[in-house]
Amino acid sequence: MFLCTIFLFNLYTSHQTPTSFDDSHHHGRLLSYNGDSFAIEPWIKSENPRLKNAYIALQAWKACMHSDPNNMTGNWIGPDVCNYSGVFCWEAPDGTGETTVAGIDINHGDIAGYLPHELGLLYDLALFHINSNRFCGTIPQSFVNLKLLFELDVSNNRFVGKFPDLVLHLPSLRYLDIRFNEFEGELPSKLFDRDFDAIFINNNRFSLNIPENIGNSPISVIVMANNKFEGCVPASLGNMGETLNELILMNNGFMSCFPTEIARLKNLTVLDMSHNQIRGPLPDGIGDMHSLELLNLAHNKMSGEIATKTCELPNLVNFEYHHNFFSEEATTCLALSKIDDEKNCLKDRPNQRSAVECQRFLSRKVDCSSFNCSTSTKPVPIPPPPAKKPPPPPSPPPPPPQRHSPPPPTAPLASPPPPIHRQPLPSPPPPIHRQPLPPIPPSPPPPCQCQPPPQASSNPPPIF
Repeated sequence: MFLCTIFLFNLYTSHQTPTSFDDSHHHGRLLSYNGDSFAIEPWIKSENPRLKNAYIALQAWKACMHSDPNNMTGNWIGPDVCNYSGVFCWEAPDGTGETTVAGIDINHGDIAGYLPHELGLLYDLALFHINSNRFCGTIPQSFVNLKLLFELDVSNNRFVGKFPDLVLHLPSLRYLDIRFNEFEGELPSKLFDRDFDAIFINNNRFSLNIPENIGNSPISVIVMANNKFEGCVPASLGNMGETLNELILMNNGFMSCFPTEIARLKNLTVLDMSHNQIRGPLPDGIGDMHSLELLNLAHNKMSGEIATKTCELPNLVNFEYHHNFFSEEATTCLALSKIDDEKNCLKDRPNQRSAVECQRFLSRKVDCSSFNCSTSTKPVPIPPPPAKKPPPPPSPPPPPPQRHSPPPPTAPLASPPPPIHRQPLPSPPPPIHRQPLPPIPPSPPPPCQCQPPPQASSNPPPIF
């Protein structure tokens, strides 16, 4: 609780620049949202409209909780929302001096239920943490109202559906954690054109290829482990050398060679690409990644040599490359504090593959070009809308048939419009920076009378 208060103080003091707020934004939506009646219509006195909105939102949410075995919301009674467990209030950042709900943290509550659309009334929310519960359904579209939301953590719940695109419309969001849920489908490419600092999407059901523009992102940590991604490991990852510290792609279905461009990630400390179908050699450039502390390549189909300079990286303490087909390793690798080289094709090392298995695999040359992976490391531009071709210039007038005919008109011909390519089109910014989007009509929530799902362990999710 103390750490959460410190975080909100730092965040809100960074937003102290007075902002012009339309009072109707808070007053006009007290008892309705897109025409739907709220579950709670309190005829009570509140300190300000913001806190009245918060009372409506939190009481509607409590009504949609089927089970609260730890009684975490037991004191969510009455209008004093700032005294609710897990609710944090602070002075609003718009300079009005009003108190508002700035954060919610009910992690590890083991609460079963769903999120109602009334939560979109918490306009000033900067932090929303509900990890390790049993919330199900989808994230309501009304969350697009949360323009100040900085951290969104809904990990270790039972949310379903496609990637929640609404997070792309939250201009202040920097930390996104949706791991350990049941989200599925492909990732939107726009996710990597946003200024996120950390993205955790591991342990879901995401599939297909990772968008090639992932290299546009300035994130420092990205964890995509335990999904169903396939295809190539994007070469554009090499564009993230200034910011990326941790890259975890383990246990997916990637099938390509190891991109040499990854060696450009000079600030990377953790690289885990284990349990995939990575083939070919380990690039020599890995030996120049001096910040690397953990390198895990286990359970792939890589071959070739483990170079001396890779095992001599100054900060490398954990190097795992077991269950591959490497045939040579430097003796310096054996001096690392933690190493696992079993089930390879290494001479004079214990627990290796059989000679027949190694010969059968190594006799087939690996053609990295056969995977048709992109090798470009230039930032992928946001495609502009298709430009219309300029109209052709008018045809010249026909010659006069007779000498005494009147001359053709002397009015100058209109010049065709300048080609589109004379001035480069700037990449359009995310729509959220132009003007606030109107609230999107929410999908109707499931009935509160539905049977709650069975209880699950409230242990927090691992890092990857």
